[in-house]
Amino acid sequence: MKKASNLLLSIILFTGISLSAQDNWEMLFNGKDLKNFEQLNGNAKYQIKDGQLIGTSKLGTPNSFMATKKTYGDFILEFDVFVENGLNSGVQFRSLSLPDYNNGRVHGYQCEIETSSRKWAGGVYDEARNGWLYPLSRNPKGRNAFVPGQWNHYRIEAIGNTIRTWVNDTQCANLVDDTTDKGFIAFQVHSIRDESLEGKIVKWKNIKIKTTALENSRKGVDPDVPEISYLANQLTDNDKRKGWRLLWDGQTTNGWRGAKLDKFPEKGWEIKDGALTVLSSDGAESRNGGDIVTEDSFKDFELSVDFKISEGANSGIKYFVDSELNKGEGSAIGMEFQVLDDKAHPDAKQGKNGNRTVGSLYDLIRAENADSSRGKNFKGVGKWNNARIVVKGGHVEHWLNQIKVVEFDRFSQMFKALVEKSKYEKWDNFGRIPEGLILLQDHGDEVSFRSIKIREF
Repeated sequence: MKKASNLLLSIILFTGISLSAQDNWEMLFNGKDLKNFEQLNGNAKYQIKDGQLIGTSKLGTPNSFMATKKTYGDFILEFDVFVENGLNSGVQFRSLSLPDYNNGRVHGYQCEIETSSRKWAGGVYDEARNGWLYPLSRNPKGRNAFVPGQWNHYRIEAIGNTIRTWVNDTQCANLVDDTTDKGFIAFQVHSIRDESLEGKIVKWKNIKIKTTALENSRKGVDPDVPEISYLANQLTDNDKRKGWRLLWDGQTTNGWRGAKLDKFPEKGWEIKDGALTVLSSDGAESRNGGDIVTEDSFKDFELSVDFKISEGANSGIKYFVDSELNKGEGSAIGMEFQVLDDKAHPDAKQGKNGNRTVGSLYDLIRAENADSSRGKNFKGVGKWNNARIVVKGGHVEHWLNQIKVVEFDRFSQMFKALVEKSKYEKWDNFGRIPEGLILLQDHGDEVSFRSIKIREF
């Protein structure tokens, strides 16, 4: 019996040693020195105390980064972080600092660390490049994961084009993006403008990384955390499982026709480099190639469209379009997600109370960010932005770059009253038809579209 017990103990010990050997974690920060790191951009103070990496905020300096000298592609990173209230921070990954990009400014993915009331800690921001990729406006559960005033545990999985994050074992981000596949990891002390924030600290400890046997180490995905993909004109496996399909294949005119034609326009639209572009003419509405519409009509759906505007451009994404209305000059009739350069196009100051600005339900409801006080999250002229329209029965939502900016009931008395005071009052049952086409507008300005996909409920 004693021999059997000893044999069992030996097996347990041997198994434990084997599992430990297979675990393959390594400490990214040794708790003693920064010989494997270099400080980039700002000159906030970093120090080591009690095995912790401590960054201290400083007025008059840009964002500071303590970056690994080594670069990493696929990995799983874990660390604990403590940040004083009021301070913003983050951990960069797959990031770069290149002389020919913004004079060496650090750019790339960042996992957010913050204490603000919007609660986006654990979201993914694209530093100095594409802005917010995964704000937690799409993940209410994740917004409650970070606890201010205490140590919080983070996990980042960057494997292939999939990026997932967890804070205190709650999944926060589920991102698909292929912009950068390799770069350094860096610990940020954010720039500050408020004197009351000077001297506040952010601390990291237990920083470890795993770069092998990653597939077997993945955490399970929370089904309540939506996947957000930035792959151009592609569907992920998850998209396909959820019923998404591409409305435009990225190469042909299949599935589309002119709004007032039985075929695709012969001029005014161009397909090039995976983008569907309405060409600039004289800025007039539907005077060149004209609007284009889907061949199919839709009732309850979720639509996602990437768009890129030129300076001063005006366009729109319309839905519940009846192409039999307005056979004369001008655009086809339907509800419109406004696409506009708010700074340079005069239409932004027309209408009522900003209801013709980007993201708005054109001429009816102004787009505004109800999630924070930081604007509508428009990424700018010449950059790809995302429009998301969700329709379930009468309930309609507009989302601009994953931030909800409009919400209404198209069957409500309020909506009917808004229509009666708008340019649409002459169209019977405007916005209330059972189903309709989806339209991309020709307003005489150059605007590009891609990654046009839809799922029906």
